[in-house]
Formats: sequence, C-alpha cells, structure tokens
Amino acid sequence: MANETKYSDRTIPKISLRDFDARVDAIAASLAAAAETDGFFAVVDHGIPHSEISAQFARAERFFGLPDEVKAAVPYGRQNTGWEKAAQVRPSTGQPDQKESYQMRWGPAMEGAWLPEDVLPGFRAASLAFMGRVQAVSERLMVCLARGLGFEDDDYFVKAHDVADPDVQTVLRLLHYFPLDPEAPVPDTYCRGGAHADWDLLTLLFQRPGESGLEICPGRGAVTEFGLGDTWTKVEPVEGEIICNIGDLLMSWSDDRFKSTFHRVRTPRDPAVDHFGPRYSMAYFNQPIKSCQVQGPLKKYPAVSGEEFIQAAIRRNYAALEAIKAAD
Repeated sequence: MANETKYSDRTIPKISLRDFDARVDAIAASLAAAAETDGFFAVVDHGIPHSEISAQFARAERFFGLPDEVKAAVPYGRQNTGWEKAAQVRPSTGQPDQKESYQMRWGPAMEGAWLPEDVLPGFRAASLAFMGRVQAVSERLMVCLARGLGFEDDDYFVKAHDVADPDVQTVLRLLHYFPLDPEAPVPDTYCRGGAHADWDLLTLLFQRPGESGLEICPGRGAVTEFGLGDTWTKVEPVEGEIICNIGDLLMSWSDDRFKSTFHRVRTPRDPAVDHFGPRYSMAYFNQPIKSCQVQGPLKKYPAVSGEEFIQAAIRRNYAALEAIKAAD
C-alpha cells in the first residue's frame, strides 16, 4: 500500500508578513494566488518568536507526559475540547489515527476542560497567551483573504471569528503522534494521520524541525466532494515557518475559488528517511462564531450559520464512516 504513493516536488508558496501595513495589498495578492492554486502556503516574518513556539511545544510535552488517568480527567466532549487518545477515525482509512490530542477553545467552552493548576502549573495562562499570538497572525491573514475575495470590509472574516464572542468555535489543538520501533515491521493498517481536509476557515500549523511526516494532496474542484488526488508532496518542517491551509469553510465562503487541500501525516516505514520518533505539532483552527452568516460573494451555496456549516461537516464525516462500516 505504501509503495503505491506517487510524489511530486510541488513548491509550497512562502508569504512574508514583514511590514504588513505598508505591504498589505501585495501580501493579499500573493495570498489569494496561493489560495486559488495551492490551498497551502508557508507564512514567515509573522512576529511570533521561535522561543514562544518552543515554549508552547514544551507545554504540550508536559501535558502528554502526564499519566493517562490524569489526562482522562478532561476527556474530549461535545464542546470540541479536551483530551483523546487513538479515538479519531478518518473516512479515508477507516482506522484510528495513532496519536493523542488535547483541544483548547476560548471562553466558556473550556469550563471543566482545564487540568487543575497544581497538576499543570502555568499551563492555562501561558497557552491562552500563545493562542492570542496566533489569533493576531490569523487576523492579518483574514484581512488579506477578505481583500482577495473582494469584500468591502477588510475585517469581514475577523468579525466572524471574534474570539471575544462566547460562541466562537476556534480551537488550538496540541498533537502527539506515538513513536515507532524502526526495527519492527509497521502494520499496513497503522495510520499516524489519515488523509483529510479541515472544516475551518484557515488552519495555522506549527511543526518541529526534524519531525517530518506532513504531506499534501491538492485536487478537489468543489467543497462538497470527498475525492482525493493521487499525487502527494512532502512538507518538511522549517524553523520559523507556519504552514497554513485553506479549510472547507473558506472554500465554501469563496464559492470554491480558494481550495481546501487534503493532507495527512505519513506513517514512517523507511528508517533511512522517515521520522520514527515521537512527533509533536500544534494546529490552530479558525472556526467562526456560531451565529455568523456563511455565504460567498457569488452565492453559489445557500446561506448557513457558522454553527450549521460545522455541524453539516460533522454529519458528512459521520456518514462517510458509517458507509465504511456498512461495506465491511
């Protein structure tokens, strides 16, 4: 199965946010071009120091290093917050991703989802501060996306993702992929992260250099399709880069002009080139206020609320999983 994968050396566009206010028109044009043709791009000169990113990765390691029975005190639940372990099954594989994750949101959705301060001192305050830094970068990108789509209000997407609103659905997800023994055979059914597209507006992904595995596969023509292309590109982690990908929400909001791209975390199989050790990443999913209206400038799709869009994506994912079970 692994040998059938086709690869290409597709170039990932790099977008610098340097001198943002003076260069916003040029940045918006570059970002719109990347969103139309690639659906993925790397952001540099974003203003988050490497030391702050490393510190948040260290907090993630502290959290995941706790005993499972301690982490189980904040289980993943209906608020899309909390900890899960090997519980996420992708329709593309029918197998659970071999990872654990912890999801944090803004505001009241996190009630009961934080570990106590005496268990993880400083974790809550520092994580929220880091989320604020990533939100600031997200909002600059949202301004560019709004301009690229011709919305009159530069803050069109910013207002729809206002983290001060208690109904905003934005999430920071910490991820830990389990290590593998390079001397032992890896079962064909083992999946680190099955192929999928994100449901949100825009995802900002932080990776650690040396911990490879991310791959992308463009190819969808419409947000309603589940289809996958067959040619993948490896995205190696580079210090200082934030990897961004368009989500299904923005693909719909752009009337399918901006492309939501399938991606996965490759299962390591070749000790000479693959990373078998533990892999950590952090994904910031920009998800809208529940009550905001989602509809593109051309009105290709009926208007829905932010909550309705996310719930429809969840139902579509569930239906695909049920179809897999029925076929077995």
